[in-house]
Amino acid sequence: MLNKDLNILIVGLGLIGGSYAEGLTKNGYHVNAITRSETSINYALEHNLIKEGSCIVKPELINNADLIIFALYPKVLIKWLQTNQQYFKKGVVLTDVTGIKTWVIKEIKKFLRPDVDFVFHHPMAGKEVYGVQNADYHIFENANYIIIKGENNQESSLKMIEDLGHVLNFRKIAYLTKEEHDEMIGFLSQLTHCIAVVLMNSKESKHLVDYTGDSFRDLTRIASINEEMWTELFLLNKEALLKEINNFLNTFNLLKVAIEKNDEKTIKEMMKLSTYRRSFFNKKGD
Repeated sequence: MLNKDLNILIVGLGLIGGSYAEGLTKNGYHVNAITRSETSINYALEHNLIKEGSCIVKPELINNADLIIFALYPKVLIKWLQTNQQYFKKGVVLTDVTGIKTWVIKEIKKFLRPDVDFVFHHPMAGKEVYGVQNADYHIFENANYIIIKGENNQESSLKMIEDLGHVLNFRKIAYLTKEEHDEMIGFLSQLTHCIAVVLMNSKESKHLVDYTGDSFRDLTRIASINEEMWTELFLLNKEALLKEINNFLNTFNLLKVAIEKNDEKTIKEMMKLSTYRRSFFNKKGD
């Protein structure tokens, strides 16, 4: 289990960073934070999510940390590391929660100090609200947790990040390569957000909310979206995402043609396959 003597620093105190802080603090860990918003630091301190925090970079907070968790946008993460890695203690373990890996890892490898160990991971959890004021570590309880095993990662560092997932009570912990991660995220997360956005853009009516049922609400739950973060994620994972969009359009066109031709057999077969594949999500546990 994750060593209780660790000094943990979270950089970026939004929804996910705040939820990590809450979950770790409630499990008895010493958690500090750095984030750009003084309001967020004050909230975290007032609600006992962290021990100490700052809205400016404090070298001592960084240098005292044994584990640093970055909850930043990809490009912000790169800039932060380039500017502040001089303050890392030797042997510190770094990790992140960014939604893409190939681009991030490629950029970080260009300059990261060789005496620190960066283990990349991705919590598959979130809500349609933002900010530390909406922090809720319970969002991790039925969520998946992906770790990217780098060729140079120390086994002890990988174990630390795996233990982090256990402490936060994630449902399942899996290891993927960075390429496997980005392909899977392109389909499971980014494509689904694209579909929700397009659906909300495809029909204008002030009265949709007056007529809708659960199906439309469920399909568009993630259409309330952070345009800054998701635009960056889409473009930095462009190749994988476009592949999934094209696959989706081809499959959607099969259904469209079947409807045009009154092809009941094809429509029913597609629905049967959909029902079968969805049934795996209804099973409890693994």
